[in-house]
Amino acid sequence: MRQIDEEAIRSHADIRFRSEYHYALFEYYRSAKILKRLEWEEVPVQGRVLDAGCGSGGIAVSFAEECELAVGLDIKNKFGDAGRKLASERGIRNAAFVQGDGTALPFESASFDLVLSHSVLEHVESGERYLEECHRVLRSGGILFLQTPPYLSFAGSHLSRLRVPIPIHLLLPRSWAFRLNFAIARKRPQWLKEPRESNTFKLKAERGEIKEDDLIQKVTVTRVHRWLEKAGFELVREERHVSGFFTRNLPSPLRRFLEENSFTQNVVISNLELLLRKSKP
Repeated sequence: MRQIDEEAIRSHADIRFRSEYHYALFEYYRSAKILKRLEWEEVPVQGRVLDAGCGSGGIAVSFAEECELAVGLDIKNKFGDAGRKLASERGIRNAAFVQGDGTALPFESASFDLVLSHSVLEHVESGERYLEECHRVLRSGGILFLQTPPYLSFAGSHLSRLRVPIPIHLLLPRSWAFRLNFAIARKRPQWLKEPRESNTFKLKAERGEIKEDDLIQKVTVTRVHRWLEKAGFELVREERHVSGFFTRNLPSPLRRFLEENSFTQNVVISNLELLLRKSKP
């Protein structure tokens, strides 16, 4: 199993928005963390693997090195000049890419042993339908590895971080917060924390392009669990990662209270990580 290279992840993260190919490289190196997590949970990475929302395709290329066949699917053809190029450079022939809708997967039922969903759920039209489709294409006993951020968290807002950590996504309606974030990128980019090549708002503003809001689904902890239960998944393991801001600045008792409250947990939890199984009949 490939080792996690933190230096490579950081260096590629800093330039990941330079192009889709650069983002694919970032995904490729970062995916070692997913592989390690699956190894810890004793989930075999073998057979057929689907990355259901593959973006630039780096994760699919990474998993192809470990399994029989890795398929990356995305509604946009970001992988055309990125994932395919990366696979070719690394001599990988068992990675395939398909343009398609995650809420209507173009695969037969029980086609895959493992399905990956990394920061996808918040971008689909129907989270419920997407998870039902992930369940359908898994074989009996197959595993879904799901990661998604609650939309009220800093990470889940999909907005640039301000150098002064003002939570505009909590203080303003979504459409206002998004427009304000983009206006700051155009007129006061120095107020934003991330470097330009790891910040789509800055790059779009520099190029005179419009940044579209691609946050479609308002993910909450409760909502995700409801969707998963309706889809028929069995929960194997759940990890709730708290934002570093709250870890550093709040006393443990208060932080635990906020994590357990059904509303505030969606603010302090930056990422939900779930391991789920399609139950055998």
